[in-house]
Amino acid sequence: MTSIEANELLPAERIRRAAVAGDVTQLHRGDKHASEGDRFEIDDVVFEVTTVREERLGDLTDEDARAEGSPDLDAYKERIERTHDVTWDDDDTAVLHRFERVDQDG
Repeated sequence: MTSIEANELLPAERIRRAAVAGDVTQLHRGDKHASEGDRFEIDDVVFEVTTVREERLGDLTDEDARAEGSPDLDAYKERIERTHDVTWDDDDTAVLHRFERVDQDG
């Protein structure tokens, strides 16, 4: 297990706050920013990265979009295009980083 800085994986404060609230449980990034088993902390809440894998954008679902804080896939696509000044291409790939809160009492 390695500790990483939360802002390395979750660069935006809004996303870090949403992770603490339980509204964001994964993030797709252009490159790999963590490995499975890595842990990070936000406001004394510890998270562990559970899944890291490359995925084709065309394979993302509404469930993926909700796990990243968007209401559905269409809204997620619009947010990605606006935020990154790109055009969505189903054949492009991104690296999924899925994480979960670690129970520190157990």
